[in-house]
Amino acid sequence: MPDHQTPLIATIAAGLMLAFVLGLVAHRLRVQPLVGYLVAGVLVGPYTPGFTADPALASELAEIGVILLMFGVGLHFSLKDLMSVARIAVPGAIGQIAVATAMGAGLAWTLGWPPLAGFVFGLALSVASTVVLIRALQDRHILETNRGRIAVGWLVVEDLAMVLALVLLPALATVTANDDVPATRIVFYLLVTLAKVSIFVAIMLLVGRRVIPWLMHYTAHTGSRELFRLAVYAIALGVAFGAAKMFGVSFALGAFFAGMVMGESDLSQQATQEAIPLRDAFAVLFFVSVGMLLDPSVFVDAPLAVAATVAIIVLGKSLAAYLIVRAFRRPPGTAFTVAASLAQIGEFSFILIGLGIELEMVPAESRNLVLAGAIVSIVLNPLTFMLAERLRHDHLEDGASTDGPAPAAAPVWRPTTLSGHDVLVGYGRVGSLIGRALASEQAPMVVIETNDANIERARADGAETYSGNAADPNVLSAANVAGARRLFVTIPEAFEAGQVVQQARAANPDLDILARAHSDAGAEHLAKLGSNLVVLGEAEIADRMIERAQGRNGGS
Repeated sequence: MPDHQTPLIATIAAGLMLAFVLGLVAHRLRVQPLVGYLVAGVLVGPYTPGFTADPALASELAEIGVILLMFGVGLHFSLKDLMSVARIAVPGAIGQIAVATAMGAGLAWTLGWPPLAGFVFGLALSVASTVVLIRALQDRHILETNRGRIAVGWLVVEDLAMVLALVLLPALATVTANDDVPATRIVFYLLVTLAKVSIFVAIMLLVGRRVIPWLMHYTAHTGSRELFRLAVYAIALGVAFGAAKMFGVSFALGAFFAGMVMGESDLSQQATQEAIPLRDAFAVLFFVSVGMLLDPSVFVDAPLAVAATVAIIVLGKSLAAYLIVRAFRRPPGTAFTVAASLAQIGEFSFILIGLGIELEMVPAESRNLVLAGAIVSIVLNPLTFMLAERLRHDHLEDGASTDGPAPAAAPVWRPTTLSGHDVLVGYGRVGSLIGRALASEQAPMVVIETNDANIERARADGAETYSGNAADPNVLSAANVAGARRLFVTIPEAFEAGQVVQQARAANPDLDILARAHSDAGAEHLAKLGSNLVVLGEAEIADRMIERAQGRNGGS
């Protein structure tokens, strides 16, 4: 069957296959796989020879990824968390948008564009990508830390501001095209938008907080995992779509509030696990769709303009965010993280500049500058984060007093002096039970965790702690795995656990490694990589039940 008769299948197949191949190449070259996804988009885009995917379909598929991603974030970001960072996120985001817009307008002025075009162009450069930000925070296991919550809260405020911008731009275009339009009409548009957003938020908090958890519990009681999974996707996509159509808010914001409301249910963890597979697949298609929009010739035709655009996004926005966070007397480490988080642009930028072109407010070449700036800034974002983390670590290592209270975990560059000790990877429900048992025996132990609350619990139990990804060789080295007697790997992620086990076995051939698994395949995987004992939760539960049953029968 010809490709043009199956554009949806062709777009998904070509996008995912090329993204997979080039993602592997990127990983081999020790760069983020998303760089490969972006290059895959360029290759299937309309500006390169060969197969051309359907840009409209790719964009819609990518939007599903954004919805599922923000839904997952909402599951872990309660209203309490949002309010806890509102004091810095609201004024910070507004101030950073103003600075970035001014810088973008300045560049537009040097290019000979009118002031209105400069305003729209600068606004497009001011808002960061939801997908890139969340992926970066998740990869570094800092999404649920205080600095991660500030960065996400900051982005939520930016998204709200962009919702207002999308409604007001048509009014602004009308005013500039016709001086007879009264200013009261602009105020009217603004009030209507604020009313719509307020009504949506009120409905989610007053009605959604009761209906959504009840619906999830009702579905769970049917005993059908298939129906439960369907309920998760239906609520995420349904609320996002309804919010966009009925109240004019973005899909991302609608999904975020849906997840935040569902997060109040005790089934939120299970809902998260069900959303992950589709979320990851469609997030890949988002990056592919971004790459498809770029005309590579812009790098040759306007190199200085591209360089200036990237400088505003990566340097200008970061510096503004850093200074604003420090002005609120937050630690430099938090300021570095927020600055790196916002040093890129994405989906809202594309929507804004597209609307500006449609309304004839900006020249058509502005789209290529925004897209080039987006792709380069996304490619550079992992390096920006590495630099931010290095600066944060250096600051903590210097022991500067401006960082406020002592950090909750020992910095990863400071090796432990312990030997013959126990190392625990993860201090959640399983890890904390093991840790308390070891503490009761006064056994020296080191805990590697990413969650601030779990780190505090480990410290209270007398453990030395490291905040970071245990799969990072530097973290394992600092925990002195080579000189440890036992390693307990209690994290549920089999892939990450396997990396830890493999590196630990290479560092210490005599180390006693005990790990947990959630499936027979996971247990076999960890055993092959060097684990001495792999505990499968379901098998242990079955053994205990049989042991109890047989004991009762034997006693009778």
